[in-house]
Amino acid sequence: MDTKCAEFENEFSSFQERKYSILCNSGGSANLALLQALKNIGKLKEGDHIGFSALTWSTNTMPIIQLGMIPVPLDCDPERLNVMSDNLIERLKQVELKALFLTNVLGFTGDLEEIKKICEIRNIILLEDNCESLGTIVSGTRSGNFGLASTFSFFVAHHMSTIEGGMVCTDDDELAEMLRIVRANGWDRNLNSEQQFNWRKKFNIHSEFQAKYTFYDLGFNFRPTEITGFLGLYQLQFLASNILQRESNYKKLEEIIRTNDNLILLKHDHIDVLSTFAFPLLCRTSKLRDIYLSRFSGAGIEIRPMIAGNMQNQPFYRKYVKKIYDMPGTDFLHQCGFYCGNYPELSNADLEIISGCLYKY
Repeated sequence: MDTKCAEFENEFSSFQERKYSILCNSGGSANLALLQALKNIGKLKEGDHIGFSALTWSTNTMPIIQLGMIPVPLDCDPERLNVMSDNLIERLKQVELKALFLTNVLGFTGDLEEIKKICEIRNIILLEDNCESLGTIVSGTRSGNFGLASTFSFFVAHHMSTIEGGMVCTDDDELAEMLRIVRANGWDRNLNSEQQFNWRKKFNIHSEFQAKYTFYDLGFNFRPTEITGFLGLYQLQFLASNILQRESNYKKLEEIIRTNDNLILLKHDHIDVLSTFAFPLLCRTSKLRDIYLSRFSGAGIEIRPMIAGNMQNQPFYRKYVKKIYDMPGTDFLHQCGFYCGNYPELSNADLEIISGCLYKY
């Protein structure tokens, strides 16, 4: 981890319009580092109730459990794929949340402005897992910029890829400083000289020699390599145009969905730029989903479940969490939804193959 990683962090901050970007070796590491950093600086503690989107990925939920906090799922609106403000209000009637770690699903988002207002009123720390929605713009603001911090993934199939890699973005000075400590074993080597001076003074570290192996708080080895930085810089130059191509691809297929009442048209009227991670398909019944799954598979199109479905049904969750909530919207998404990839490189022929699977016969 050296100059290319630092350059990529700066360039990504410019794109995302955030003050700080802290590069990690994966998106999952970014999630864990973020929660650990918040715990280190005292904004979160063991036993805090942390809300999360029930439709999400394992590494959004696991760190909550791993760090001794209590996960609280929020249901998702099937037509938006995401937690909406009314889902948050409903859960707050039952439990007080210290933080809310939203997942912006497959390029779509909930009503983030309203959610942000509620969190500000209730003193809830808002975080965004924006791994699937890089480039989406909601009410003039990039998704990932509504909360205290956000995370991103640069895994192979994402909007841009460094093979493995992830990022945490924030405008908060204290959090960014702690994230750099957490990312690298708990030491101060990646801080600026003023920050190093302050840490060393606080703990009576009087020499550079002693500072080399002084560890100030809990951390991990989540450092990326220079290859990660190099690939990120290269891919950034194509990101803006690729986002527009993804949106164009989705809107072409969306016109076919409008004509097929077997399928539910997803709502995104609150979104200015829809940077879709994939083509999510939502059928009206699970039996209809079976039909469309067969069509896609028969056409040679690779498909996936709607992320991990209701996270409460995952084996690890049932092992460690006793309180289970009713999730009708998320269960519907799990039972009736699936997705296939949306890539800028899709040809007209590729789009025609996908289109052929969407018509009502």
